[in-house]
Amino acid sequence: MKTRGAVVHKAPGTYEVVELDLDGPRQGEIMVKMAASGLCHSDDHVATGDIPAGVYPFCGGHEGAGVVEEVGPHTPGFKEGDHVVFSFLPGCGRCRWCASGMQNLCDLGSGLLVGSRWDDPTDFRMTLEGQPVGQMCGISTFAEHTTVSVASAVKIPADIPLDRACLVGCGVGTGWGSAVNSAGVRPGDTVIVMGVGGIGINAVQGAAHAGASYVIAVDPVAFKREKAEELGATHSFASMEEAAALAKDLTNGQGADSAIVTVGVTRPEHVGQAFSAIRKAGTVVVTGLGNIMEVGLPISLGELTLFQKRVQGSLFGASNPSTDILKMLRLYTEGRLKLDELVTRTYTLDEVAQGYEDMHAGKNIRGVIVYD
Repeated sequence: MKTRGAVVHKAPGTYEVVELDLDGPRQGEIMVKMAASGLCHSDDHVATGDIPAGVYPFCGGHEGAGVVEEVGPHTPGFKEGDHVVFSFLPGCGRCRWCASGMQNLCDLGSGLLVGSRWDDPTDFRMTLEGQPVGQMCGISTFAEHTTVSVASAVKIPADIPLDRACLVGCGVGTGWGSAVNSAGVRPGDTVIVMGVGGIGINAVQGAAHAGASYVIAVDPVAFKREKAEELGATHSFASMEEAAALAKDLTNGQGADSAIVTVGVTRPEHVGQAFSAIRKAGTVVVTGLGNIMEVGLPISLGELTLFQKRVQGSLFGASNPSTDILKMLRLYTEGRLKLDELVTRTYTLDEVAQGYEDMHAGKNIRGVIVYD
């Protein structure tokens, strides 16, 4: 069938909406009519070239929700009309990581940026004028319709608004889990969240849910600091220097129990600042992405060893998509997890480039594409 999607033809580049040819689902796949897609910073990293794609053109989007229109042959568990949220991280259910309760590290994730099907680098579902088009994380939510593996889809209750549900497929789980899972925030903790965009705002929520006494949000944009205080931050500052000073004042000079780095374009110095702000045996969680080829962190080896500090990476907040997406949606329906408040503005597919301009200008916590 024909569908419209936003692609980048090269990197650096900008998203351009084109008409694509989309194949129907094969065994183990579904075709989904998209309802909504979050504008996550990772897709912008693809456009800037910080995250290189395996093939161009490349159709972006990895945070989305929609309604199943067609189910591939011999594919149990899904039917036409089902509501689904995509997990940008597929889960095979059989590899060492899935079997160990670490589905976010599933071996299928090695193909996230290849653009083809997981098991065949020459097999694509989207084409443009006969040329293969890569699918971001195998799903490409910046398209009106998309064909995906069921390993990337989680069926959800039909009464949950899809323009809110889409957010738990990446941003919410990544931020919330960075605090709850990766940082291991406990009641009474002092936590610094560095960068309060679509990921960091949910790290704030997660730290508050876990019972932190003090949640200190850091962002140069006043609007984002105000939003952080609405969603659980006890304090907010424009700089890490101010945040670190307060953390030490609150802890008799020890420092924060954890610092979560969710800066939109994370650089080594951000990790170094966070490392300096934590106490002995404290944890720095690095969730934000920058140039993934960059190497080296400006941290003290003496502090790392003698103060027993820990630097912890975090992918999707160390969450298990198949269970935690539904858990987060349950928290939303119970009124304990805020999703409505995260959406600053909605866009049409044709406004995807404008959405990223607004993100760079600090106008959005999360922009969401809403489809007809």
